[in-house]
Amino acid sequence: MPNAIVQVPTPVNEVVRDYAPGSPERASIKQRLAEMMRERVEIPLIIGGEEVRTGNTVQAVCPHDHGHVLADFHQAGAPEIERAIAASQEAWKSWSEMAWEDRAAVFLKAADLLAGPWRDTVNAATMLNQSKTVFQAEIDSACELIDFWRFNSHYMRQIYTEQPGSVPGIWDTLEYRAIEGFIFAVAPFNFTSISGNLPTAPALMGNVALWKPASTSVLSSYYLMRLLEAAGLPAGVINFVPGKGAAVGDPVLASRHFAGIHFTGSTGTFQRMWQTIGGNIANYRSYPRIVGETGGKDFIFAHPTADARALTIALVRGSFEYQGQKCSAASRAYVPRSLWPEVSAGLKEEIGSISMGSPLDFRNFMAAVIDPSAFATITGAIERAKASPDAEILCGGGFDDSTGYFIEPTVIVAHDPRYETMREELFGPVMTIYVYDDADLAEALELCDTTSDYALTGAVFANDRSAIVRMSAALRHAAGNFYVNDKPTGAVVGQQPFGGARASGTNDKAGSIFNLLRWASLRSTKETFVPPTDYRYPHMGDE
Repeated sequence: MPNAIVQVPTPVNEVVRDYAPGSPERASIKQRLAEMMRERVEIPLIIGGEEVRTGNTVQAVCPHDHGHVLADFHQAGAPEIERAIAASQEAWKSWSEMAWEDRAAVFLKAADLLAGPWRDTVNAATMLNQSKTVFQAEIDSACELIDFWRFNSHYMRQIYTEQPGSVPGIWDTLEYRAIEGFIFAVAPFNFTSISGNLPTAPALMGNVALWKPASTSVLSSYYLMRLLEAAGLPAGVINFVPGKGAAVGDPVLASRHFAGIHFTGSTGTFQRMWQTIGGNIANYRSYPRIVGETGGKDFIFAHPTADARALTIALVRGSFEYQGQKCSAASRAYVPRSLWPEVSAGLKEEIGSISMGSPLDFRNFMAAVIDPSAFATITGAIERAKASPDAEILCGGGFDDSTGYFIEPTVIVAHDPRYETMREELFGPVMTIYVYDDADLAEALELCDTTSDYALTGAVFANDRSAIVRMSAALRHAAGNFYVNDKPTGAVVGQQPFGGARASGTNDKAGSIFNLLRWASLRSTKETFVPPTDYRYPHMGDE
């Protein structure tokens, strides 16, 4: 519509379904789960809109039932990456020039497809391949991604309306161009919504992308790619290239057309990629945009005036939902000694009641961790805590990988406030608590701020408002997403823009206008209506 200033539908957060017994959504997802359990899908690469099969395949399994194969996915290597880069550059020519309303229409349609006929498929894939309970899948692979696509479209229009002022005789404008080249979207296993947002946020702004999903969560990302095709995404705008890190990443980062990375994953991986980008900087056509979120060692800090019951529930939910495999999951806490008897008793009672098993059984609160590597890392830390004089196990500590990668929700009490599980990201169902003397509040706040290299999420609990003010100030730079009297997880698009600094990333706030701005290259234009016809200036008329 060239003669219209189009409005984007006002975004409203997608309503989370509760899948209660007897509800139609429960019956529907149960049926889809049963169907997908009987399937074994072959997942190709998708390059330039074409299916590509390399023959180099890996099995996608259920972490809670690792003998059950859901799919076999083909892996990309250097030849396929070169082909994907070429396809992306061909698509860039038309996609980057397409009217923003038409680009938005693709993702608004994708949101409606996900909210409707694709919801069960994507949620079920997330439950099966990533071992999420139905509620954890619903808030992730359905609601959050729907919100990303609707709110990002709204933010894009808002960005484009931001224009400079003009004086009489001159018209000044800003054009928000696509970036020349392609964006490399590197996704984590733990959030289907993040995997879907990483390539689509840049694409919405007119860019093209190579999308590498995590090898442990390819199934849900594959269905998202098919959904985007169903929504009308042109071939080559997003190229789906699962594969091993170096086999995909090395040729990507060596390409002259590499223009940016949109990353969620480990700090070490991100730092190595940044180093590679720096080493290749003279080879690139433009300076690449580097946007990344890289994990956390997220805290809950309690003041003596905190509500012990509310604190206990925040510790349980914040630490053990989705087996603690959230970048935002609480994994360390500071509890005053005056509250510790009530909190420790509450933790033992609540954690003792947690049911763990297959997400196909909707009674379970927890399922399995993602793969054998994660299982080995987490259980190794638990075993070291059992043997250490600086720590003790309050509850949990058991594990079994005979059928699935199951680890009990575990609480460690650290006698040393800088014990390893107070410092290092573990990414599993382990919470470590340091009990501080009430009189040592200032020292405990200093410990919370300095013990970990990360600064993603954190929460404080107190009823005294002056204490909330004091703790918020002391921990101002310790978290990019900060919570008061709430668990440090569950950021909602449009409400709490998500991201952190320090070792947690570039803090470019996924799901916000700030993130989308990173994927635009601005051109400032000045038009003079009546140009001068004499080079001389008025001051030159007299000596």
